[in-house]
Amino acid sequence: MDRHSLSTYLNEFLNVAKFKDYAPNGLQVQGKSAIRTIVTGVTACQPLIEQAIALNADAILVHHGFFWKNEPEVLTGMKYKRIKALMDNNINLFGYHLPLDAHHGVGNNVQLAQQLGILNPTVYEDVPQDLLWHGHLMQTMSASEFNAHISQVLKRPALHIGDSSKPINTLAWCTGGAQDYIDYAVKMGVDAFISGEVSERTYHSAMEQNIHYFAAGHHATERYGIQALGQHLADKFGLTHHFVDVVNPV
Repeated sequence: MDRHSLSTYLNEFLNVAKFKDYAPNGLQVQGKSAIRTIVTGVTACQPLIEQAIALNADAILVHHGFFWKNEPEVLTGMKYKRIKALMDNNINLFGYHLPLDAHHGVGNNVQLAQQLGILNPTVYEDVPQDLLWHGHLMQTMSASEFNAHISQVLKRPALHIGDSSKPINTLAWCTGGAQDYIDYAVKMGVDAFISGEVSERTYHSAMEQNIHYFAAGHHATERYGIQALGQHLADKFGLTHHFVDVVNPV
């Protein structure tokens, strides 16, 4: 598959033009024109790039790419090393941030719901760009049961904040660093809110508003969208796909 066709397809499939984001979505570093093997991963870090080189990848697709707003613009140090490795090996880098969170098929939020067994995942329309979702469990669970379930599925300990005696059936969630959407979850009237990260203020917000909060890990909650996107491309275009999960406890 040629690079231009892949880029065009991804931009349309993920509806990139819809989003106002913190980094450019799409092709971020140009490599070879013919693409046969793709590597997917959560973040465009040096270990991911090195594994992609070892796998003879023609392109890397990530959720967290390069060129974020307010970061230094110069190509020195860590950023230089990463981009030099891509260019020396003629590897394309594609990054999709909010479009991958929001997608109704391969998006991080839909995929997390599938992993956790959350039923009827539905966009909460008061939050723009389809970033906040809600649904319910097949059966009511205690906070400790649901915390154990999250931890088992995502293979890392989840942090629970809230009244352990209050049962859980309805939920809202947004993957990654969306802890401040907890106020929307309270407005929705759900029992619990799940995100990736947690802030000091989140504890007080959850306790004072009587809602369960589960911090399940930024990396852990955003592993599944990029995998699903890579598999979609492999199935549709016959590309070879490797997902590389670089360990990140945050």
